[in-house]
Amino acid sequence: MSIRAYAAHAPKGELKPFEYEPGPLGDEQVEIAVSHCGICHSDLSMLDNDWGMTGYPLVPGHEVVGTVSAAGSRVKTLKPGDRVGLGWYSKSCMTCRQCMRGDHNLCPTAEQTIVGRHGGFANKVRASAEWATPLPTGIDPVKAGPLFCGGITVFNPLVQFDVKPTHRVGVVGIGGLGHLALQFCNKWGCEVIAFSSSAGKSDEAKKLGAHHVVNSKDDAAMAKLAGSLDLILVTVNVSLNWPVYINALAPRGRIHFVGAVAEPVPIVAFQMIMAQRSLSGSPLGSPTTTADMLAFAARHNIAPVTELYPMSKVNEALDHLRAGKARYRIVLENDFKA
Repeated sequence: MSIRAYAAHAPKGELKPFEYEPGPLGDEQVEIAVSHCGICHSDLSMLDNDWGMTGYPLVPGHEVVGTVSAAGSRVKTLKPGDRVGLGWYSKSCMTCRQCMRGDHNLCPTAEQTIVGRHGGFANKVRASAEWATPLPTGIDPVKAGPLFCGGITVFNPLVQFDVKPTHRVGVVGIGGLGHLALQFCNKWGCEVIAFSSSAGKSDEAKKLGAHHVVNSKDDAAMAKLAGSLDLILVTVNVSLNWPVYINALAPRGRIHFVGAVAEPVPIVAFQMIMAQRSLSGSPLGSPTTTADMLAFAARHNIAPVTELYPMSKVNEALDHLRAGKARYRIVLENDFKA
């Protein structure tokens, strides 16, 4: 049976109704009946071919929530009716060194949900079973989609770098990623400092978990932080005054990028060497880390702040995101007619 979706046929093009034949279900695949799908800024980047790897027609959508409608013959972990989520990755090789040690998200041949294949702005989507993560009790399926991209993206560094409850963590940018990072870091036990150039976001940042909010345009306020932060999590995709942020790192501190900043980041080696500072980045997280993230979110009532649109209004939703008006993640609800 064909899959119904919304696809763009050219860079920056309007999404239009689209159908395609998915072919036979693979032995290790599941088919997910989509109930909701978040919109991520990466969907915009793929729509516009900002990264030079988009194939058209493109069905975006990599923050999927739905129920398993069919499972391949070798799938043992999931069955029809299970509620699951799907993020940026839809398959990993399961045999390379990275996969064998649990770093499936670092698999060099990992399949990406909307790269070279069709994603979740549709009534159904397919993926290998290892990347369809069960949704635990306590997670609202209407809001859950952004956890499978934004949520795991900001949670993964806390695990990878052994962030401790005694650490002071800065979050740069209070948007789709940043508003989730504030919640996770707060519940992790950290002292959380939010950096924002928007004065109007201060009160909301504190409600989300920031203990302090610093105006990133205030040079004096930034200077007071010198040498004090153990981790700075960069969630924005624009260039900033990076030496000032690096100067805010404590000895052995780390500035970590999860936002896809396109321009080179200038580094003064002496500034890094003398305090043994580090610069790093990471993509999402493994299936196990994703499951841990969901359990942690359920335990601590962490959820994205979302705006809900019917999937048939996908172009309006994308325009809302392009205009910078989303607060803070948009979720599409499947309204395809049966």
